[in-house]
Amino acid sequence: EPAPTYVLGIDLGTTSVKAALLAGTEQGQVVAESCSRETQAHTSSLEAGPQGMEQNVWRIIRALNECLTALPQQQLQRVTHIGISGQMHGIVFWKRDKGCKWTECTTGPTFEPEEVSHLITWQDGRCSPTFLSSLPLPQSHISLATGFGCATVFWLLKKSPDFLKPYDAAGTIHDYVVAMLCDLKKPLMSIQNAASWGYFNSRNKSWNTDTLKKSGFPVHLLPEVGDPGSVAGRTICAWHGIPKGAKVGIALGDFQCSVYSCLTERTDAVLNISTSAQLTVSMPLGFQPPQTPDPSSPVTYFPYFNGDYLAVAASLNGGNVLATFVDMVARWTGELGLQVQESAIYTKIIQAALAQNDSKLSVHPIIFGERHIPEQLASVTNIAASDLSLGHVTRALCRGIVENLCSMLPVQHLMDTGVRRILGSGSALARNEVLRQEVERIFPFPVVYGKDVDAAVGAAMVM
Repeated sequence: EPAPTYVLGIDLGTTSVKAALLAGTEQGQVVAESCSRETQAHTSSLEAGPQGMEQNVWRIIRALNECLTALPQQQLQRVTHIGISGQMHGIVFWKRDKGCKWTECTTGPTFEPEEVSHLITWQDGRCSPTFLSSLPLPQSHISLATGFGCATVFWLLKKSPDFLKPYDAAGTIHDYVVAMLCDLKKPLMSIQNAASWGYFNSRNKSWNTDTLKKSGFPVHLLPEVGDPGSVAGRTICAWHGIPKGAKVGIALGDFQCSVYSCLTERTDAVLNISTSAQLTVSMPLGFQPPQTPDPSSPVTYFPYFNGDYLAVAASLNGGNVLATFVDMVARWTGELGLQVQESAIYTKIIQAALAQNDSKLSVHPIIFGERHIPEQLASVTNIAASDLSLGHVTRALCRGIVENLCSMLPVQHLMDTGVRRILGSGSALARNEVLRQEVERIFPFPVVYGKDVDAAVGAAMVM
């Protein structure tokens, strides 16, 4: 019997890198092995100061190499295809002929970044609403927001023009990895990633080059664009023992791959609460998004696979809100002369909220703003002396996170698109029973947990 072959899936996330090996069986694809490593890549921004959100690309690639080193060599040697996804919207710049250098390590050839900028991530806040309103209007169904690749380039052009001079290529972090593995002379980007940068028309699959040229935008930095699911090239080396010539897919959006890993029925909606939070549903076959963006709409239509679209309420406020709350409690206790570990605080606040079935307190927890209402921030109302315990506040905070998502993509809209159940996923939802209780209280559908969304697995499944 011939030895089984494998597909390698990789996801380059905001905080960690994950790799998964999928093997084909009679029951379908199964995860044979997986590995995850934290990148610890956040770094300060010289150009943008405290508003900037940047990551060190060298650290991201180091985490990727650690992941692959940890996977079984015999299985890596039987990999035929590689699927790669990663954090959308962000942008990294490099010099085409000096993007990386290949070296030998214990598991075979590997690459290290060479003349590469920091990754300016989707969380970057340097483009103020005033700055964004000064930019040309995109011919796209997606509104421009801070953290979008093209908006970031405009900012650099205006505020730090020398920054761009050394570079002649750009892409998302996962486009960069694909370009290095396949030695692409010009980066290749999927429609999914291109739409996430802004100034891309997904109906005719092209950049708004005329609009951009008129504004002095360096259009030579825009990658070529291809269909998600297509092959970008082949590996030029036996990368970590993976055979030279293995097919590498065009880099995909992490969100689309996460949904792909768990969505089997068009009547399912996917609710994911991890660092941020998303509620998504498949649009009917043949759906086309509007020609022009509606900046005030909380729902965005993401290009999916095979010409389909997902309706997505993508909130910037999810598990990060709870993490900030825990950090606040830790700092308060520190100022009172007590030292409590944040993990212990998290456990205690959840226990307190579980003991408190209800709270009249109303928390609108959008401390990180929302793309459709960037000027609005969090608020707490209906404050009564009887509802000030840790349990009341945590319960109201968890409910507020779910209510905020529900206000963006209301229950009636879900019913109108034929939703019959919700697949609940994400790290924050998995470890927080109070959040799960609030999901079940607010949504009138059966909720199924444990169908974990996994962008690395989704990226492999697409291949």
